[in-house]
Amino acid sequence: MADRATSFLPDHDGTRLLTVGDPDDPSLRHFAVVGDTYTFLIEGDDTDARYAVIDMLIPAGGGPPPHRHDFEEMFHVLEGRVEVTLRGQKSTAEQGATVNIPANVPHHFKNSSDQPIRLLCMVSPSGLEKYFAAFGDEVGSRTSPAPDLSEDEQQKRMAKAKALAPKYRIENL
Repeated sequence: MADRATSFLPDHDGTRLLTVGDPDDPSLRHFAVVGDTYTFLIEGDDTDARYAVIDMLIPAGGGPPPHRHDFEEMFHVLEGRVEVTLRGQKSTAEQGATVNIPANVPHHFKNSSDQPIRLLCMVSPSGLEKYFAAFGDEVGSRTSPAPDLSEDEQQKRMAKAKALAPKYRIENL
């Protein structure tokens, strides 16, 4: 163990605690966003804003529209297969694969199968979870479907998402 007097690391923050992100924990927050259901396993408030981890349930045909942001994003495919488009080039990631999306790169992803898929998403720094909470619909669990919205309600959600995007360093393309 290093001598504290000669350590190059600062003292630890004694106020931060261990965080365990169990996707079935009833106290976690779950949001329906663009037809998907996102569960916030570990939020920026838990990590001093260093990163966030989101469990994503993507129904058949689901996924966000093309966008880019100034933070790193990683997906680990827990179930199924996801189609990821980066700079216009499509790739497929199967269950067990991990995908990194570099900051500022135009991209989107889609569930092109006929079954739901599940992704573990990590962003660094955090903030994406706050964006989703600002315009998404809170739902009861990680397996809850998105609410059935009218065309007008869908347009209002997307308009709010677009209006909030710059605050969260996101550009919808």
